[in-house]
Order: sequence, then structure tokens, then C-alpha cells
Amino acid sequence: MYDVVIIGGGPAGASAAIYTARADLRTLVIDKGLTAGALGITSKISNYPGVPGTVSGAELVGIMRQQAESFGATFTTERVVGVDINANPRVVMGGTRTFQTRAIILATGSMGRTSTVPGEEKLLGRGVSYCATCDGAFFRNRPVAVVGGNDEALEETLFLSKFASHITLIVPTPEMKAQPHVRDEVIAHPAIDVRTGTRLKAVEGDKQVTGVRVQSRESKEDEVIPVEGVFVFLQGARPITDYLMGQLETTDDGCLKVDRQMQTSVPGIFAVGDLLCSHIKQAVIAASDGVIAAIAADRYIHGRKQIKTDWS
Repeated sequence: MYDVVIIGGGPAGASAAIYTARADLRTLVIDKGLTAGALGITSKISNYPGVPGTVSGAELVGIMRQQAESFGATFTTERVVGVDINANPRVVMGGTRTFQTRAIILATGSMGRTSTVPGEEKLLGRGVSYCATCDGAFFRNRPVAVVGGNDEALEETLFLSKFASHITLIVPTPEMKAQPHVRDEVIAHPAIDVRTGTRLKAVEGDKQVTGVRVQSRESKEDEVIPVEGVFVFLQGARPITDYLMGQLETTDDGCLKVDRQMQTSVPGIFAVGDLLCSHIKQAVIAASDGVIAAIAADRYIHGRKQIKTDWS
């Protein structure tokens, strides 16, 4: 039996494993693979503290995994198909094995958007991105396109305006569905061209993005806009919680509800990273979630309810 089973081996799960293993808790991390999560498929990361230069997401996850293993954590490749959070001990069911544990940290992240536009999947990491905060600096003085019309799309457009030479904002709906002050700031920006009522038909390019093919809903005519990057913020990503079978409380968006210690409504069950709502999607923040959950899990296992200030 394990003290802690962590489901998901991305930055949140791996960071949690470092802390639980270092606390002498018998730790198992169940993961589908190094490149299974959002970080794993990221081609360039240059803003993770303590890691100078540029590394791939898989390399960064690999470094975290090695550190966790050095403290005694065990990693196994398995797909989790179910959990019993009310059993004593708790039960985690994999495709081929079953594991018993005293506490569980859920770190399965969210499903990426299903690529429905020709060229989007092929050029992911080669000009196509879903995170301006992550990749915006790689497009300094280059023209880019942003696809979407919600608050997230507009906020990321404004962030990109610090780097890109010009931004074409492609809004599929007749109007932008964002807060008025954000919308007004985007409209007033001299480097942002807003195209409402326009849909993305294809991402152009062979080895790198060279443009986007769009169509106006009014004229029905195609147009190719030359860009070197495409940031897509259309709906599609949802937290991966199917294996929980409704045992934990979620929001309308499917995110898990947690307290300040990352604990769900069930004591001893914690959730971190992209499983949470209103969460900034950055590896370093997911890692922070994992650390908080790990310390809280240690307190839970040893019968101490609250996290106290600890600088060790």
C-alpha cells in the first residue's frame, strides 16, 4: 500500500511527488507518458525559474521526474480508469493493476482542444500555440494571428502586443464576447486589426506557419493573411475527470472545487493544476499547486489538519 498516489505526472504531479517522497511518504505517480500532458507537447520553454536557456516540455518534465525518483518516488505508466475515494484505504484502478493508498493527489490536467482546422495539429509547436504567456516572446517583431473573441483571447492578444509587430484578431462571432474595458483597449490598439464575423479555415505552412486562411461570413470569400504565429483560444479544453465518475464536487465548467490546501470536499483527496477553475495555465503555478497539495497530504496522513508556515 502507498501513502500517496498521484494521478498525473506533469509539473503539478511531479512537483507533488518531490515533496511527498522527500517527506518519506511512500509515493506512486501514475502517468500515461512524458508527452501525454499539455507541458509534454510544448516545444519551447524559457521562463521556468532555475532552468536557464530553452528546453522542451518533455525535457522539463523529465528533470522533475528524475528529482522525484532521487527521493524515492516510483513512476509507472498506466491509464487510470477509476477510483474509489470512499474506500479505506482508497483504491486507484488502472487498466491492468489496482493500487491502494491513504491519500490521492489528482493532477490529470485538461484535455487540449480538438484540432478541427486543417494545419492546426500539424503545425502545433511550429507556430501554432494555445498559450500567449508561454510562447509570446518567441514572436518578437513578427506578425501573428489570434483566434477567439472571449476574455481569454482578448487578454492574450493584449499580452502579445508587447512582442508582435502586428496582430490580426480573428473573431468567429459578429461581436467580441468580452468585458467592455478589455474590448475597448483591443479596438484602440494601433497594432491590432480586429476581424469580427470571420472564421479560421486553415493554418498555412509546411514546416512553419506562414499564414492563416480565413473567410468572412458576409462576403463568403477566402483570404490568406501572412503571419508567423497563430494563437488559438476557441472553446474545447476541459478538465480530465471522467475516471472520478462524479464522486467529487465540480463547477459548471467541470473544474474540481478545492480549499486553500488544494483539498477537495473529501478529506485526503487533493486536486491541482489545470483541474482547477480560474487557474493561470503556467507550469510554475501548477508546480506550486503540487507542492501545496503534497504538504497538505503529509499533514493529513499524520493527523495535522492545517498547513503552518514552513520555510524548510
